[in-house]
Amino acid sequence: MKIHEYQAKEIFATFGIPVPKGKMATTAEEARNIAADYGRPVMVKAQVHVGGRGKAGGIKYCNNADEAFANAEKILGMDIKGLTVRRILVTEASDIAHEVYCGIIIDRAAKKPVIMVSAEGGIDIEEVAAKTPEKIHKLHVDPILGIQGYQARELAYKVYSDPNTANQAAKIIQKLYRCFMESDCTLAEINPLVTTPSGDVIALDAKINIDDNALYRHKDFEGLRDVAPAEEAENEAREAGLSFVGLHGNIGCVVNGAGLAMATMDLVKHYGGEPANFLDIGGSSNPDKVVTAMRIILRDPNVKAILFNIFGGITRCDDVAHGIVKAVAEFKPQVPIVVRLTGTNEEQARVILAESNLPAADTMDGVVMKAIELAKVA
Repeated sequence: MKIHEYQAKEIFATFGIPVPKGKMATTAEEARNIAADYGRPVMVKAQVHVGGRGKAGGIKYCNNADEAFANAEKILGMDIKGLTVRRILVTEASDIAHEVYCGIIIDRAAKKPVIMVSAEGGIDIEEVAAKTPEKIHKLHVDPILGIQGYQARELAYKVYSDPNTANQAAKIIQKLYRCFMESDCTLAEINPLVTTPSGDVIALDAKINIDDNALYRHKDFEGLRDVAPAEEAENEAREAGLSFVGLHGNIGCVVNGAGLAMATMDLVKHYGGEPANFLDIGGSSNPDKVVTAMRIILRDPNVKAILFNIFGGITRCDDVAHGIVKAVAEFKPQVPIVVRLTGTNEEQARVILAESNLPAADTMDGVVMKAIELAKVA
């Protein structure tokens, strides 16, 4: 689950990580009042679940409350990478003497959390990782032992030379690690972690992603979910027991199992196509899941063809076929559908589809190439 910056900062604060004062607003008038209460320059920051807000004009410096009002009016309603800005954070502006990057993710290969710091703070860390990976310093942490003080200090000294600054940063690294573990995060990131001219180290920005599978341990986090229109599909899929990730192509993909999903994505790309999504109906063959999957995919206007790639083990191909036929009758899709069903009750599934003029393809390669061909002419 992604949460907004203002929510992440509230969580940071509970772990003792220093953050600037800030409040969320949904109107320009609220932004003006918040800025007036602070009585000093503020930043108005768009709250959307994408990066690149500053480059898109979604972050503005404001000298006073009137400027906060004017900039809030400009930012609210903006479209940033397909997401409409409905909330803004009004936060005290900070003078910056130095900035670094600090973040924690799970290193799946090492099966441990990895803490990363870089002196290249304030810019896209992905670009740093791609072009100058040597500028990112990493520390893998044994989750049983946790991060030790000397480890945090060693890491801090990779990006700071001043002992006072490094010691402050080391404490923040330890607090961030505790936040990451106790909040069941998949990502906890500060970019930038700034040093002010007076020598204080504070988290100027905050980003937290929480593991959906651990939300049952954090009932208080459910209220943090912001169901933006562009994320409705993801939420509907989760409630239906489906895994859905929207992408930017034109071929809607329905599969069963994450491995088959990845293989299907790879094959679509291999043959020159672009997946519009990753939609996994899982091991169950409940026809209603297929209907929900079709409804979610058809909501995307970029989808020009729908590809079913099902390997029937526990999943029964005939149940999936019944779901496809039911969905077609209900939604009457205007885009072509291609289907590959193989495995349990495959023959029955082929009969069901043939009776509805939806013949199944024989091979995975064949069905992928057919989907790409149909998407191009749609």
